[in-house]
Amino acid sequence: MTNTEINWNDWTEQATEWLSSYIRVNTVNPPGNETIACDFIGKILDAEGIPYQLYDPGDNRATLVATLKGDGSRGKSLILLNHTDVVPFEIENWTVDPLGGEIRDGYIWGRGAQDMKGTGIVELVTFLLHKRLNLPLKRDLVFMAVADEEAGSAYGVEFLDREHPELLDCEYVINEGGSGSTEVLGIERDAFNIGVSEKGPLWLKLTVEGTPGHGSVPHNDNAADHLVRAVNKILDWERPFDITPEVRNYFEAIYEAGILKDKPTDEVLKALAADNPRIDSMQKNSVALTTLRSGVKHNVIPSDAEATLDCRLVPGYDPDKFVGDMIDVINDDRIKIERVFQSSTPASPTNTELWDVMAREARNLVEDALILPGVSTGFTDSRVFRRKGMTAYGFSPFLSGPSEAGRVHGHDERLSIDNLHLGIQIMHATVRGICG
Repeated sequence: MTNTEINWNDWTEQATEWLSSYIRVNTVNPPGNETIACDFIGKILDAEGIPYQLYDPGDNRATLVATLKGDGSRGKSLILLNHTDVVPFEIENWTVDPLGGEIRDGYIWGRGAQDMKGTGIVELVTFLLHKRLNLPLKRDLVFMAVADEEAGSAYGVEFLDREHPELLDCEYVINEGGSGSTEVLGIERDAFNIGVSEKGPLWLKLTVEGTPGHGSVPHNDNAADHLVRAVNKILDWERPFDITPEVRNYFEAIYEAGILKDKPTDEVLKALAADNPRIDSMQKNSVALTTLRSGVKHNVIPSDAEATLDCRLVPGYDPDKFVGDMIDVINDDRIKIERVFQSSTPASPTNTELWDVMAREARNLVEDALILPGVSTGFTDSRVFRRKGMTAYGFSPFLSGPSEAGRVHGHDERLSIDNLHLGIQIMHATVRGICG
């Protein structure tokens, strides 16, 4: 059966219903409770007669893995990777119930609609189609719904890598980390960003101890004072540009498409970064102050203080050098720096069969779409596969307009039903192209 012989309207209706229900499965992390997401997906797989396994490190943090066997004639498996946890929300800033899965105005609303339960449902649809239609597979097709991505993956793919590394042995991975847009640099043009690289997370905690006292008698050993001065120095720190080959390739593609008028020299890229925070982050190590904690009462000088920093390093940057430079910038021995989480990853190549298939099938569904090698400012579970030498791409085949910007990890997250309709078709064609 070809792509055109499948009733995509019926499958879109089913996918919409599933995504709405999936959003109502509360997997906000922390605490995660991803086992209930596995139960939700497991019931769908059970109805199709597809066996699966759960891998649970404890604390209700299971990951689900299901495999449709192929004959192996085209090599190792393709993994359809998605994570089941979602980030917290500030309910007072939403106009809908974040966990309601409301279907309204052509959208499915709720936390995880885009990140990444929507893509998970898209992957699930093509997985089910292969089973239901008995489509031949020339490599194993694996559906993997993992826990804990939003908090660093200790209970998810990092757990699998440590305890069940055989599950990660594959040729290709399709994951989050790349999506489409109806405009590029403010110019209307349909474009799909296929994620090939991502910045490395370096989460730091700054702590300092001082001398407590009465607020009416200020002194020079106030822990909060020490921390505030250190944080101010970090925020004023001018970090140099470090433009990676992947970033250059991204802007070269935009230039060749006629969207960027000037050749992307260092000077042009720096100018673009001046008024675009995302482009700025793509080209240099970034620091975001995320929490501050100190004090117990209005009139008590605190004895300790703590801050957390979400640092993202350009691919390949040495975290030891970054921390060393930060220590020099702070110039205060009282400030202690703890590395809470760090990871780095090489880029995936673009000269692969899967890349060609994704680009071809995206253009088949969206004529003249621009295909861009994306560099994610966030990190994904793809890093674990890339560091093991496997090719992993970010590919959520949706086309989002400006009104969707800022909703991932933000307020009123939503995914359009039209994007579900498009996404399941592109994903299915891609999987057939690389597995069939």
